[in-house]
Amino acid sequence: MKFLNEDPNFKLLCKTIFSNLKESYFQAVSNSTWANEGYLVVFEEIEDEVLGELRRLNQSFGIGVIKLESEISNSKILLPAKEREIDIPTLNMLVEQSSEDFKPFMEKINDQLEVGFNKQIAMNGFDPVLDDEAMRKHIEKHIKKKGTKAE
Repeated sequence: MKFLNEDPNFKLLCKTIFSNLKESYFQAVSNSTWANEGYLVVFEEIEDEVLGELRRLNQSFGIGVIKLESEISNSKILLPAKEREIDIPTLNMLVEQSSEDFKPFMEKINDQLEVGFNKQIAMNGFDPVLDDEAMRKHIEKHIKKKGTKAE
C-alpha cells in the first residue's frame, strides 16, 4: 500500500553558488515537510566548497542532492535523502494556508485515500506525468529560457 508521503519532494536549483545555498536548502527543507524525502536538483557541476556544505546540511536535515543530466537516465544521486515519517500537524497547516490552486489537489488526494490505492481515481486538470524523452525536452526548453547549459 502506498501512503501520501511516499513520493519525494524536489527543489530545482538552477545555480549552485555558496551565497544562495542555505536559502535554497532551507526552502527545500520547508517544501518537503509533507514528503517522505526531499531533494535539491541541480543542473551544473557543484564546486567542492558547495558540495562540502551540502554534505554537512544533509547530515543535519536529510535533504538529498541529485545532479540532473539532459539524458535523464544519466542523472545521479550525489547525496541520498533521509526518509522520514509524515508530519501531520505541519501537513494540516500547509493545507490550511495553501493557495486555492492547491485545494483541488488535496481534495483528490483525500478522495484517493478514501477509496484506497487498489483503485485509481481520475486526476483531471493536473499536469501529465512525463516519460524520459518528454522530460528531457521539457528540461532543455526551460534551461534555454534561463540561459543555463545542460550537460
